[in-house]
Amino acid sequence: MPLGIIETLALSMGGAWASGVNLYGTVVVLGMMNNFGFIDLPPDLQILASWWVLALAMFLYLIEFVADKIPVVDSVWDAVHTFIRIPAGALLAAGAMSGIDAGLGDEAQTAISLLVGGTIAAGSHFTKAGSRAAINTSPEPVTNSIASVTEDVAVFGALYTVVFHPVIFFVLFALFILLLIWLVPKIWRFIAEVFGNVRHPAAAYGQARAQHAGPDRGQFGKITLSGTTDKVQLPKGDPKLPPR
Repeated sequence: MPLGIIETLALSMGGAWASGVNLYGTVVVLGMMNNFGFIDLPPDLQILASWWVLALAMFLYLIEFVADKIPVVDSVWDAVHTFIRIPAGALLAAGAMSGIDAGLGDEAQTAISLLVGGTIAAGSHFTKAGSRAAINTSPEPVTNSIASVTEDVAVFGALYTVVFHPVIFFVLFALFILLLIWLVPKIWRFIAEVFGNVRHPAAAYGQARAQHAGPDRGQFGKITLSGTTDKVQLPKGDPKLPPR
């Protein structure tokens, strides 16, 4: 199916968004759709239809499918892919726009496409990575699997609407932007609070002892998160505390 201007814009933005969440799944879906005649990818994206590229993308997708469901491992995977998903999303956006002439000149059109595509990919990637970091503060592993499956379904659904219902995609994309504006500050504030509570082991131990000690024992005062003390007398010779 040849692409018009609306379809091309949807492919550019949708491909960038999906790449920020699941790059390898995006490559597999777009390449397969091209090979089975559902879409005619622009010339600069025809490489995605190569069976060698598809085989590698499928292999990496299977690895991500497993890694994405393991607590902490998923966050490490996301951290590494910060340097992969965002550039790939920018390139996908620019490659999609190569199929039309917007009258801006080749260099300007490519530069704008790279910037917009990279920004969109960064938005979806950091939303995914931040959400996973927040989820990993919980010890149970079930939420990671649910989040992973939900993300995959969202990617495949987004690419489906890009190809068959581009107008619906633009509506959903606008909702995502609103969600992004509302959600991202909350995610990063939560993560900052979590890591802000990380203390020196001695301070954490002293604060825990202070909270359980009765007021008549008078052994502890206030212990701050930085590890400094305010009128604190730690028990001498306690083997659980580092030597002074």
